[in-house]
Amino acid sequence: MTARPDPTPTAVPPTALAATRSYGDDAVQVYDVLAPTAGAPAAAGTVVVVHGGFWRAEYDREHARPEAAAFAAAGHHVVLAEYRRTGMPGGGVPGTLDDVRALLTSVAAQPDLPRPLVLVGHSAGGHLVTWAAGQPWATELGVAGVVSLAGVVDLGVADRLHLGADATRDFVGSGPGTPAWTSADPMSALPARVPVRLVTGDRDDTVPMAVGAGYLAAARAAGGDVTEQVVAGAGHMELIDPDDPAFATVLGAVASLLPAP
Repeated sequence: MTARPDPTPTAVPPTALAATRSYGDDAVQVYDVLAPTAGAPAAAGTVVVVHGGFWRAEYDREHARPEAAAFAAAGHHVVLAEYRRTGMPGGGVPGTLDDVRALLTSVAAQPDLPRPLVLVGHSAGGHLVTWAAGQPWATELGVAGVVSLAGVVDLGVADRLHLGADATRDFVGSGPGTPAWTSADPMSALPARVPVRLVTGDRDDTVPMAVGAGYLAAARAAGGDVTEQVVAGAGHMELIDPDDPAFATVLGAVASLLPAP
């Protein structure tokens, strides 16, 4: 993660937090459900927010609460996900990937969370949702598309750039070319089964634009519906800050993947 502080948290509307639900036996295999804010314009589907932090245990979903609340304020049903991370029992590959599938299986089964689902992930969360986009079960679980915000979508480039003090190798537990690496790399799961929208800031020095460039080219060459929006003047954390102008681009990307209410 960047050394820059997280956006100042804003209050989650008291009526928005409906419940915290489990999708596994571990204490961190949970997700919060936020109902659409009272009076907000109705929006279709459910937005699933997957936080970042280079997959590491010290970064949890708390810093993504303002982002989740902003989606609820825009009229969406929202899920704010937690998952096992590097440095925790079961975290890393394959446990974290297993959590993503189990999470989405649980969300898809909830009668109060309408389909389709749009997955929104930031940084390492952007990796996880883009990885999910390439899995054969994505459409079966009602995923309409994913929005990857400054996502670590090409593990090879991230490794060569030593992002997050070699966070990628810590997460996978091995280097490029191993079965674990291949299983976790979105570059190995093309074409994506659902549309992918990459959003990145041109001033991001935590996950530079170069990380997405190879994925974008390879995904298009494979015939996938993948686009990129570059937000001028934005760095890494602006993309999840509802008070930053960059967040309007994020809201637009989500809306583009959902049917009109």
